[in-house]
Amino acid sequence: MLSIVVTMPATLTKTQYRIAVLVCLFTIILAILDQNVVSAALVRIASDLDPVHGLDQMPWVVTAFSLGATVAVPLYGRLCDLYGPRRVFISVVAVFVGSSMLCGLSQSILQLVLFRALQGLGAGGLISVTMIAAAYLAMVRPGGRKPGAGAGPSGLAGVVFGVGLTVGPPVGGFFADHGIWRWIFYVNLPLGVLILIGALAVFRFPRKPAAGSIDFWGAALAGTFAGCVLLVADWGGQEYAWTSPVIIALAVAGAVTLALFLWRQVTAESPIMPLSLFRIRSVRSSYLIQTLQGIALVGVVIYMLMYLQVARNVSATSTGLFLVFLAAGITATGLAGPRLGLSLRTAMVAGTATATVALASFAFIGPATSLWLIRGELTLLGLGFGLLLGRLITLVQDTAPPQQLGVALAGLRFYQVLGGAIGAAAFGSVLRRLFARDEPGVELTAVKTLTGSARDSAVSAFTSSVGVVFAIAAGFMALAVVFASRLRDVDAPPGEEAAVPRSPEQAGRPA
Repeated sequence: MLSIVVTMPATLTKTQYRIAVLVCLFTIILAILDQNVVSAALVRIASDLDPVHGLDQMPWVVTAFSLGATVAVPLYGRLCDLYGPRRVFISVVAVFVGSSMLCGLSQSILQLVLFRALQGLGAGGLISVTMIAAAYLAMVRPGGRKPGAGAGPSGLAGVVFGVGLTVGPPVGGFFADHGIWRWIFYVNLPLGVLILIGALAVFRFPRKPAAGSIDFWGAALAGTFAGCVLLVADWGGQEYAWTSPVIIALAVAGAVTLALFLWRQVTAESPIMPLSLFRIRSVRSSYLIQTLQGIALVGVVIYMLMYLQVARNVSATSTGLFLVFLAAGITATGLAGPRLGLSLRTAMVAGTATATVALASFAFIGPATSLWLIRGELTLLGLGFGLLLGRLITLVQDTAPPQQLGVALAGLRFYQVLGGAIGAAAFGSVLRRLFARDEPGVELTAVKTLTGSARDSAVSAFTSSVGVVFAIAAGFMALAVVFASRLRDVDAPPGEEAAVPRSPEQAGRPA
């Protein structure tokens, strides 16, 4: 049995709070930029490290990072409940910064794969633990926090997300084009050190001490299940056929691991993801909505960019500039949302409904659709997603049991990542099957090289197929609207315990 109590100030001054907010925001920037910058430079990195086989091994660089970033998320939540988010936050940032340096020093693809896996372990905590830290930070803000008023700096997350989404690809392309790709990893060091200094100086989080132990078996099973899902999503239909022994074995292993994980959560003294959380309607709905959001957003970003490059011959650099409009929408409502005075339920319904309309409009895309219309639809989608940022964090923060707050908030990130992996796999399979039906014998990668009537036919088949993908994504978001409409606009729903203490005095001794 483990119980930790550390005495610290219960509230922050205005200056300390502002610095703490900046620490959280810069951490999110660090996470988003790293992922987007590296993705834009992978081809150059792989070619430099191994001119012969580098491109063939490049998918392992992506897969290793994704696995590392996912498998440890449930464990981070439990560690935050036991030790407080301050210690865990400092640890994951230190791991990320150290592994970034190792990635920059890599001399082979194998070294890069191993170091990116280690970096993924840190990156998985950058967002999930920052979410938890932001929720706790809201409790020590000057003047206190009202239930449902937002989770610390999450209202500014739209700006941060927009900056990372927009700036990442051009920065990665610049480093790659100038042959200095190692600096993609080295630039994480000064920002990471500043984040560590800031966290050590001002992070002060109240919490009631959580007794118990760490369920390492449960964490291992959760990580194995997530790994199986990610590998099936990454490899299915691309590296291996869906009916291949490898994919079938991974699917079976995932199902068995999931069953063992559920059994472990029922029998463990201190489960890593307590099933009791799913009996809380607000938490259960939040996880479901987060999963649906993950599915839909991945579909848009991946397949809209593919449409622009394949069907409209837009260059890779110019394609990234289309995301500026998505980011602008997210930023606008991310900043304006707290000032609109919308209740949590109203904001969730409005955000999911707006995103659904935008995705549905994408379904009617054609070979000659106005590019400005597409920019407008991306802006509309951003306006919808901007209304959603931070809302589910607030809802879980207000309804999950205090001793399980870290686990509950980490679950949001866990289900978002799984939703994104499932969406990428499902949408990719649908796109390839529909295109193969309409254009047998033609590979998607060959569409850009075709000319004349052959190209016109292939582009028509592709746009028709990608339109179906967007329609399916709109269907997932429509489900999110339904579940968002069932949320309750009360501080503590009947039968559900309000989770986060409303004042430092109620929080017990801070840690």
